[in-house]
Amino acid sequence: MNAKICFIGAGNMAKSLIGGLLASGYAPENLLATDPNLEQRNALTAQFAIATYADNNEALMHADIVVLAVKPQILRQVCAHIQSQVQAVSPLVISVAAGVRTADIQRWLGGQLPIVRTMPNTPALIQTGATGLYANEQVSIEQKSQAEHIMRATGLTLWVEQETHIDAVTALSGSGPAYFFLFMEAMENAAQTLGLDAKSAHLLTMQTALGAAKMVMESHQDCATLRAKVTSPGGTTEQAIAHFEQQDLRATVAGAMQAAFQRAQTLADQLGEEA
Repeated sequence: MNAKICFIGAGNMAKSLIGGLLASGYAPENLLATDPNLEQRNALTAQFAIATYADNNEALMHADIVVLAVKPQILRQVCAHIQSQVQAVSPLVISVAAGVRTADIQRWLGGQLPIVRTMPNTPALIQTGATGLYANEQVSIEQKSQAEHIMRATGLTLWVEQETHIDAVTALSGSGPAYFFLFMEAMENAAQTLGLDAKSAHLLTMQTALGAAKMVMESHQDCATLRAKVTSPGGTTEQAIAHFEQQDLRATVAGAMQAAFQRAQTLADQLGEEA
């Protein structure tokens, strides 16, 4: 793939994608980025040796693919500013702005454009992310492949068939890292209550989480089977699991994810209403 990719916005997610693409062998001359901040542009050029622009429309003149990597709250304004140029070059548009639906982006950009909406998560910043993707009807098979190639630079990618499923991805992998951080935080605190010092509790919690995730990733068995294998009858793990079940942990997790899902839909409604 040697398409010219223009990143509108040069924040952490854009930098992560640019770094991942370059690490995979993508030519720096095929990557462009825009940012109104001169210091930010100079830092990008110094770090990645790519062309940067202050003017979005000037950069778009050279683009085959546009990655909208700005905050959701300003995406409508950005789209209005670049609408004419985007219509002139008709690129593939990829949005990494959380909570903004493709129909709204399409309207803001003037219509009839191939748009891929993505939902990456924060581990993408260290190339271990999980990203959900949804394509509108104008996206070709080749363009889907291009979008997947770009987002795979930061980790795993997964396509969904319905746009509402992006809200489910948000509730799962988008917000999910925070769930694990909270669980790890609780484990650390409990370990200290049981007598371990803070450093030991932290290190053991991190390694345990890493090891559990690695076992799931490298095993052909599901989580339930792996859990059963380490839950010996009458043992310590069985007692802990029994307590979780008595406290209805599954219902708590389901309720939390439902709340995140509903909030994602509400935010999308609110952002769309601003049009």
